[in-house]
Amino acid sequence: MRAFVRRPSPRLAEGLLTHLDRSTVDVDLARRQWDGYVAALQSAGWETIEVPAAPDQPDSVFVEDVMVWWQGTAVVTFPGAVQRRGELLGAEAALRDLGANVVHIEPPDTLDGGDVLKIGERFYVGVGGRSTSGACDQLAALLRVEVIPVPTSKVLHLKSAVTALPDGTAVGYLPLVDDATLFETFLAVPEPGAEVVVIDDQTVLMATSTPRTREIFEQRGLRVIGVDISEFEKLEGCVTCLSVRLR
Repeated sequence: MRAFVRRPSPRLAEGLLTHLDRSTVDVDLARRQWDGYVAALQSAGWETIEVPAAPDQPDSVFVEDVMVWWQGTAVVTFPGAVQRRGELLGAEAALRDLGANVVHIEPPDTLDGGDVLKIGERFYVGVGGRSTSGACDQLAALLRVEVIPVPTSKVLHLKSAVTALPDGTAVGYLPLVDDATLFETFLAVPEPGAEVVVIDDQTVLMATSTPRTREIFEQRGLRVIGVDISEFEKLEGCVTCLSVRLR
């Protein structure tokens, strides 16, 4: 099991915001939190691969947004924010070094990887913010998968509101979800920020900022690995944003 990660830029605190007011980001603390996040993946058996750092790109640590991986094919996205397109070159180089089959989302459509939620063989893609409906069509054609557009107006990305447990149950905080009925199975959780990264069939990684939701997941029989990502949460980041898991 392998995952791409990317070190935080020294300009992290300048990252873009859309739904949150700006607050002070401790970049040194963010670096330590990133180290802890990577260590958590490694301790869970994942090999981490560093995408070359992009010091002049404040949001580059959110590596999930620039690529989508599916069965050996890597889709290099075309981010909805112009300021983030400088992150693409290094990401594509890392993918080619790995030997991936690299394809691209073509403008004028835009796609952020944070809008792409894979549940089984189905792709749910948030539209209305950073990603377009045309990008959904491109993604379906490139990967030959079913893509379901999901209206996303209350958060930066779909996965800022909805992720999925190992059994395919979508989970999210309802006040931030435009239409939960689009998901076959949906579990409402009591806190925002309760996104998960699936580690294996019995284990998820999630932020320590959502203890009530952690308890719910543990009651469902899941092992939960908690990580502190407070400085990234100030920039609308979550646990999924900080890596690309190669499945």
